[in-house]
Amino acid sequence: MNRASAVQILALPGIPMVKAGDDIAALIEAGLVRAGLRLQAGDVLVIAQKIVSKAEGRLIDLASVTPSAEAVKLAEQVQKDPRVIELILSESVRVVRARPNLVITQHRLGFVMANAGVDQSNIASAEEAAQHALLLPRDPDGSAEALRARLSSAAGVAVAVIINDSFGRAWRRGTVGVAIGAAGLPALLDLRGTPDLFGRALQVTVSGFADEIAAAASLVMGQADEAQPVVLVRGLTWRAPDAPASELVRPPAEDLFR
Repeated sequence: MNRASAVQILALPGIPMVKAGDDIAALIEAGLVRAGLRLQAGDVLVIAQKIVSKAEGRLIDLASVTPSAEAVKLAEQVQKDPRVIELILSESVRVVRARPNLVITQHRLGFVMANAGVDQSNIASAEEAAQHALLLPRDPDGSAEALRARLSSAAGVAVAVIINDSFGRAWRRGTVGVAIGAAGLPALLDLRGTPDLFGRALQVTVSGFADEIAAAASLVMGQADEAQPVVLVRGLTWRAPDAPASELVRPPAEDLFR
């Protein structure tokens, strides 16, 4: 792999609040026009999970949710709305840990994450958000591929797309951007066998390429009121074949901690 010596990270201006049914690709194309940018081969568009979920109709009215007995019991333990807990359980294959105000689950997509990605921040006004919750896209890799195909076709060049979310880490404080969906690039770069500075072949190094890009984009995307949910990353190069973000999930046979 030839590493880039410089990378541009550019937030697209004027992306509006997204609602169900909105055309994300068209919003991105309009943002590029406003910024005076044209897509180039190898560009990576990093898109916040929230706007993808909203466009795909994943905003749930809590009034429509009936909590199960299991959800009611867990809600008492963690001091959360039992309707939100029901959504968390419905999106999960198992609960890993639970304590007041936090549930760690294994999501149906394989991610081990807080609250199964069920979120009430930055989805609506405070009053509306209290009555709604946002779920992850049903198929983030599929969503990324659909956007990649659409944007590449319109621009006439091959671009990549990453769907970005914020995850905490088991042994470190703070959240970082990670790729939950990816298309048009290798989510992982296997560097095993390549030489280090002294010619010694790397034995175990596999780079989380899509996660590195997602984290870099988060520096300008932000996580509060920045309202910059689409970021263009330009200047990266790679030669490995495309692989989706699902490849980033560690298989159970390799997991030493669960």
